[in-house]
Amino acid sequence: MYTAVEIKDYTQLNQMLKGLIEDETERIANLSNAASLLNQFLENINWVGFYLYKEETDELVLGPFQGLPACVRIQNGKGVCGTAFRGNDIFIVDDVSEFPGHIACDANSKSEIVIPIYKDSEPIGVLDIDAPVYERFTEEDRAGLSEFVDVLKNHI
Repeated sequence: MYTAVEIKDYTQLNQMLKGLIEDETERIANLSNAASLLNQFLENINWVGFYLYKEETDELVLGPFQGLPACVRIQNGKGVCGTAFRGNDIFIVDDVSEFPGHIACDANSKSEIVIPIYKDSEPIGVLDIDAPVYERFTEEDRAGLSEFVDVLKNHI
């Protein structure tokens, strides 16, 4: 199919996602393929996946991911994922050890980006990506991954 060296930018990656999921309506399948696609083509990451919002418990619950086993439940408003989700704001954390209340699922994670996912004001969850290096994520990542989520939420 594709190799990492063929992916030049997020525009191309987002087109790949659209082609992969455009005819599929199964949420878990699309989230699984999206996590796999990001894991395959993003450099210097050690975990990528989704936490899905459960209104009845007001928490984020582990969804499809790629990487080491992870924390299963995150309270809304706690850690990087819960804080980003509650405020519906993309968070880039250059050094997770400096984030108050960071939830350490993998000691090798040094930086993180979290993109909240809301569809028509309905809370869906977050895309969470960790990296084993400090300051891994940039404004280009913020913009590209925000578009990635926009493509994805049309198919979940």
